[in-house]
Amino acid sequence: MLNTDKIRADFNILTQKDGKTPIYFDSACMSLKPNKVVEAMNDYYFNYPACAGRSSHKLGDKVTKKVKETRQLIAKFINANNENEIIFTRNTTEGINLLANSLGLRKGDIVLISNKEHNSNLIPWLLLRDKIGIAVKIIPANKDDSFNLNNFSELINGVKLVSIVHTSNLDGVTNPAKEIIEIAHKNNALVFLDAAQGIPHKKIDVQDLNVDFLAFSGHKMFGPTGTGVFYGKYKLLEKLEPFIVGGDTVEFSTYEDYKFLPIPEKFEAGLQDYAGIIGLGEAVKYLSQFDFNDIAEHELKLNAYITTELQKIPQIKIIGPEDAKDRTGIINFYIDGADMHKFAIMLDEMANISIRSGQHCVHSWFNSKKIFNSARVSLFLYNTMEEAETFITNLNKIIKIL
Repeated sequence: MLNTDKIRADFNILTQKDGKTPIYFDSACMSLKPNKVVEAMNDYYFNYPACAGRSSHKLGDKVTKKVKETRQLIAKFINANNENEIIFTRNTTEGINLLANSLGLRKGDIVLISNKEHNSNLIPWLLLRDKIGIAVKIIPANKDDSFNLNNFSELINGVKLVSIVHTSNLDGVTNPAKEIIEIAHKNNALVFLDAAQGIPHKKIDVQDLNVDFLAFSGHKMFGPTGTGVFYGKYKLLEKLEPFIVGGDTVEFSTYEDYKFLPIPEKFEAGLQDYAGIIGLGEAVKYLSQFDFNDIAEHELKLNAYITTELQKIPQIKIIGPEDAKDRTGIINFYIDGADMHKFAIMLDEMANISIRSGQHCVHSWFNSKKIFNSARVSLFLYNTMEEAETFITNLNKIIKIL
């Protein structure tokens, strides 16, 4: 069981006085940052602001060791085979673009995706479709938009890559990744998982899943913005061509020739965000102290309450399965014909409640359903039942006003 009071004390923004503490229900977009993460980044800038992997002085050596430590922490966190399977990126989006541009896809190759992919796992494949002629196929979903394994099995034959979200940022539903991967591998298809939304809330073991490639962002799991991870099985990474090249990707060059550094360096071009990487290491340490079962139990308790109260309001429609247990920490809802931006703005102004409104970078889904936009509540381990009750109270006031 989580000690929410103790957890909240770790976040400066949640210890504000004079009514300035926000009710932060937007963790699916970006989680709050524990003080230790910010302190670790400041420590770098104040005390050893040097380059990693380049300079042989003491300051540079310390940065190099800290970056290596983070790589090792992440490898352990997701149970990678070794730390060299961990490539630092700016975010999940960069990781997916790395894969899309490095895998060597050719005209006619098929990439299979779900109907609820974030733009980051849709646009790179559509762009390759337009550029080189790959085929992008969408897996038809169940009526509640959950994943349909039968439809997937019917489409998998001849597919080169299955590129799919682990947990949807649209409705919080987690796809049956292990079953998807097993079916794909039986049909000689590779599998990539977008784990950005899943990894802060669920234990992800890449070896147990047997996933080929995976990416996630630091900013959703207590880490700094501009940090992310791309994972790949080492034998598969050896076959990928670098996407961005230049400084720190080669060990040798002449005016006519060059030799790339080994993995992961050959994929990490240029000077990196060392403060961010060090902060990401602290975020992994922070998240690792909690049992994911406790996180899930806590989020479900809040989600179930909010879901039950929303279902009492006739105008409101919840996106995804009706049962809160199928939607982790996300409750996304809308009212036919209403602009949900108004609800988000009024919640912020009336009660300092932060939620997200819009199409949540899943424009394709909204356009296919002819839904204008929605309001999304996303929970994490620092949220409380009192905050959930305050949200419902103020939402009901807004319903009456509008």
